[in-house]
Amino acid sequence: MFDTVLVANRGEIAVRVIRTLRSLGVRSVAVFSDADADARHVREADTAVRIGPAPAAESYLSAERILEAAARTGAQAVHPGYGFLAENAAFARACTDAGLVFIGPAAESIALMGDKIHAKETVRAAGVPVVPGSSGSGLRDTQLADAAREIGMPVLLKPSAGGGGKGMRLVRDASMLAEEIAAARREARASFGDDTLLVERWVDRPRHIEIQVLADGHGNVVHLGERECSLQRRHQKVIEEAPSVLLDEATRAAMGEAAVQAARSCGYRGAGTVEFIVPGVDPSSYYFMEMNTRLQVEHPVTELVTGLDLVEWQLRVAAGERLPFGQEDIALTGHAIEARICAEDPARGFLPSGGTVLKLNEPSGDGVRTDSGLSEGTEVGSLYDPMLSKVIAYGPDRATALRKLRGALADTVTLGVPTNAGFLRRLLAHPAVVAGELDTGLVEREVDSLITDEVPEEVYEAAAAVRLEALRPKNDGWTDPFSVPDGWRLGGTPKPVGFQLRVTEPVEYVPRGSHTVTADQVSVTLDGVRHTFHRAADWLGRDGDAWQVRDHDPVAASLTRAGQAGADSLTAPMPGTVTVVKVAVGDEVSAGQSLLVVEAMKMEHVVSAPHAGTVTALDVAPGGTVAMDQVLAVIAPHEEATE
Repeated sequence: MFDTVLVANRGEIAVRVIRTLRSLGVRSVAVFSDADADARHVREADTAVRIGPAPAAESYLSAERILEAAARTGAQAVHPGYGFLAENAAFARACTDAGLVFIGPAAESIALMGDKIHAKETVRAAGVPVVPGSSGSGLRDTQLADAAREIGMPVLLKPSAGGGGKGMRLVRDASMLAEEIAAARREARASFGDDTLLVERWVDRPRHIEIQVLADGHGNVVHLGERECSLQRRHQKVIEEAPSVLLDEATRAAMGEAAVQAARSCGYRGAGTVEFIVPGVDPSSYYFMEMNTRLQVEHPVTELVTGLDLVEWQLRVAAGERLPFGQEDIALTGHAIEARICAEDPARGFLPSGGTVLKLNEPSGDGVRTDSGLSEGTEVGSLYDPMLSKVIAYGPDRATALRKLRGALADTVTLGVPTNAGFLRRLLAHPAVVAGELDTGLVEREVDSLITDEVPEEVYEAAAAVRLEALRPKNDGWTDPFSVPDGWRLGGTPKPVGFQLRVTEPVEYVPRGSHTVTADQVSVTLDGVRHTFHRAADWLGRDGDAWQVRDHDPVAASLTRAGQAGADSLTAPMPGTVTVVKVAVGDEVSAGQSLLVVEAMKMEHVVSAPHAGTVTALDVAPGGTVAMDQVLAVIAPHEEATE
């Protein structure tokens, strides 16, 4: 086993790898950018090295700086985690050339499976069924469009490099192919540095099933069962579980054997995942999609049902050990489900969010595990992936695991940064999810029923209670009755004390219930029902949901709206970077015309004209950063539009 291992990543996966290194008595080295100088993974490692400024291209994606850090700290091996350089064949090769062990497959395997076009050809030759799609790499835009029309709509555009749903575009209308291909190329280039695309037939209402494989350097390959990853939004997994309720033992064995053959076809070593698309109406008809040559985000559910630490086995295989077990020794026991907690705001269309973590509670114990890179005081920005943590529940059966995970999400508190925890808790209670009737489009179809813009009255009651408590005199002796905020007035009827509050819309609210306020909680009783909230600054949270309740100043808000030209102004939907600007001041635009693109946390958002008109102001340029709600442009409407 190694003495020292450098973890070439950040956030929850870096903390996760460091935990196993510590359990094995291996010294850990963390790397960090300026944005992560005080991050949790930095504090938990045995030592840490600064590798550059905040942008990933100048830090976490710099192979040269990571290798320098390894040399300075005497590391013998590098664990890449997932994302960043985890599936970069050149980085794996550079580690080997520098005398380091890359904890993952050989560079040749990464290169082969990282090119989805060549990967499909390789596994097809090994007898693994594949999704019908385009053939050949380096296709021009017109060739991709022609291939899509030949396959037949709808089709899925996919980057040949990378994974995680980045750059994937579902196209149902052939007239949109040119625009969607251009957008997919931009996102693929930004995420992976490679804009090569392929096109595949889209299978309606499919299941996404993946098989975990483990291979040593001595020719032994086993699979560790499947994971159900069908609950997705924008091709990004949000909930994963093991095992899948869809598969029977015969199908599980057949898919497992196909995954083993796919791993053998590329000479795989280490932990990897073979992903399949499965028609829900016929689980026996499954198609290879891709192979991820790294640890998966959802690996904890496999660990819980197999009892194996996958990071430990990555390390042992990389150190040259043989697998001491065969396929007949692998058993799946119980059920595990994982939920990904992301910095995004469901009420704003799941746009990336940010802020400072003011209060944090992460559930654990009694079949509940949280993998996280957070701590109180963590600054969540727009430079990196929005996933903050993962909450995983285990039980003897699926119903128990679901119940435990819903409870764990209700106990999850991340005040200061909007997250999707409450949304995920409601999703796990959806009848189709409870019944196991899943497909990759379920979340998108049901999303409106899982999100509400309405703010419960008790939220305003709690906010008003906090403000009312702040007005009360704090002295322990005699109290001036005129200083008590009870609405009393000489010779008149008491007037209730009201507050101007704002969550989404401004509200004049007068508290009407009883309340108890402490430093970190507030409880209010309305109509005989008691509601308890976590609190921090102007944030309130319960059951995984959170609200930022601010004081509303109508005069200041009116002045702000006037300064922003009201409805004619376009504001940033999220903090991020402007990647594309398509117009200039003086240009005539039509309603709905795309004007610019803002990118944050690897997500693109197109800003479009609200009406026909003239661009009278444009305060951005490609490469510039913007804050949430910052004015980007002003479109003066045409006279006929105004009329």
